[in-house]
Amino acid sequence: TCSLLRSPKGFPKLKNDTFLRAARGEETEHTPVWCMRQAGRYLPEFRETRASQDFFATCRSPKLCCELTLQPLRRFPLDAAIIFSDILVVPQALGMEVVMVPGKGPTFTEPLKEVEDLLKLRQKVDVTAELGYVFQAITLTRHSLEGKVPLIGFSGAPWTLMSYMIEGGGSTTMAKAKSWLYRYPEASHRLLRLLADVIIDYLVGQVAAGAQALQLFESHAGHLGPELFQDFALPYIRDIAQSVKSKLKEEALPLVPMIIFAKDAHYALRDLAHAGYEVVGLDWTIRPQEARAQIGKHVTLQGNLDPCALYAPKEKIGELVKKMLESFGTQRYIANLGHGLYPDMNPEHVGAFVEAVHAHSRHINKH
Repeated sequence: TCSLLRSPKGFPKLKNDTFLRAARGEETEHTPVWCMRQAGRYLPEFRETRASQDFFATCRSPKLCCELTLQPLRRFPLDAAIIFSDILVVPQALGMEVVMVPGKGPTFTEPLKEVEDLLKLRQKVDVTAELGYVFQAITLTRHSLEGKVPLIGFSGAPWTLMSYMIEGGGSTTMAKAKSWLYRYPEASHRLLRLLADVIIDYLVGQVAAGAQALQLFESHAGHLGPELFQDFALPYIRDIAQSVKSKLKEEALPLVPMIIFAKDAHYALRDLAHAGYEVVGLDWTIRPQEARAQIGKHVTLQGNLDPCALYAPKEKIGELVKKMLESFGTQRYIANLGHGLYPDMNPEHVGAFVEAVHAHSRHINKH
């Protein structure tokens, strides 16, 4: 249950640290598994909890975030929980208004159009004042998990957030946001720097609140080619890892493993392997062996089952999981999908995926 807030100190002892051990490259008895968007609309209980509430109002309620984070763990033996929140809380902290439009998704009422619009953004963000509700949700959830599994915190990466702030919502081409990179490179860097600074404080705050791992989502990496990625995404991705780690040290906070998930950025896997993250997340468009060859043996891989594989019959899901585990190897690996779960997926198929990872990885490890 997600009742009263307790102090961040005195968290329950962790009973299953398989996910954290795999992230750090230690040996595990089974391959750990969790799913992006595991707290989500594919669960009837999620839809019920969320029914009466505006989406971002839900994000601002620590109690509801806690409940939604725990729901998938009541159903499935997942090896990690990820806090229920949204990447767009960061642009909100900068003073932008975002509303969730049914059938359309997140929409910015006033996207950034001109370079002058950058002046409307808060230049200094007090993350505790603006995003304290996420920290409260993390602390509450960490207690409510009772040490069952570790809790992952997350943020969107600067380019992905910038693209939303300029496009005003989803886009198939990101042409408006990309035009900034070509037309206004200096202003683009100013915006990316501002975002990176907020993200660094936000991630450190999540660890202070109780997050035991962090994932950075560069969901729109696929819209950039190698050169734009090199100029406008990678430097900030690197800086975030470095700065978060040095601040955690300064504040005597735990050095938690960090995951970078840059969707569709196979052209950058070598760079991402050296960007300062313990784990590199993969989408489904790359062969496991190729990813392992490019990333090397010193970084853990996470992913990369095609989410649509979960539409297959359960036996077929088992075969696909087995193949994935044989390709990646069961060690230095965290099983996941190559993107989030879709709203129309059958929860039983999610369960089949999770169980197949545990069963096949244990079998492979024994033999």
